[in-house]
Amino acid sequence: MTPPVDMESEVGRAIAAFATGKPVMVFDSDFRERETDLLWPASAATPEVIRTLRNDCGGLLFLAIGNEIGEIFGLPWLQDIHTHPTLVEENPVLGKLITDDLQYDNRSAFTLSLNHRETFTGITDRDRALTTRRFGELSGEMIGRSSEDAITAFGLEFRTPGHIPVCREAPGGLKTRQGHTELAVSIARLAGMVPCTIGAEMLEPEGDGALSLDGARAYSLANGIPMITGEEITSAID
Repeated sequence: MTPPVDMESEVGRAIAAFATGKPVMVFDSDFRERETDLLWPASAATPEVIRTLRNDCGGLLFLAIGNEIGEIFGLPWLQDIHTHPTLVEENPVLGKLITDDLQYDNRSAFTLSLNHRETFTGITDRDRALTTRRFGELSGEMIGRSSEDAITAFGLEFRTPGHIPVCREAPGGLKTRQGHTELAVSIARLAGMVPCTIGAEMLEPEGDGALSLDGARAYSLANGIPMITGEEITSAID
């Protein structure tokens, strides 16, 4: 059984903030991508949240979902789609684009990209907020329902391709992969929320590298956002 988190610790403060719809920052590790993500619960997404991620981060906006949410909606990993023998035969270029040289991992977390059906282009702050928020809400609504019901409800509200890339947690979570996706959904679980988290990687102003750890801590202090590390999240779960 997971021991209770010390709510006076930085991890405890991050969990408490996230549980009330506020952001947290997570630095993965010196031994992986060495990147900091700015994260919000998906269900708390507003145009202002998307605007902050877009203006203050510089990296890709992504929706991280728990593996169980991926199962409910039947979301495949793109890496599996792109290496499917039938598709490779029909589209030979896929055979030339195989992901076999990632420098930080051996597998990509990306699944489908989405737009809500009520969006226009899908890229505006309002559109991306709607897509994100409704995905988080629908995920919570479908927990405990059959996959058939969930997929039907999903298709009524969403289409692909879209402007919100979705990343699906690896089976086993942090025990099998210590990526940003797994860390992002772990924060949601620790906060007692549906494992759906919207975030973006924080880059240096010129965009040529990840925001330094010192720079991330300065942003955290200036904006009153709790900042924790992947190691701290893993320790809270173990």
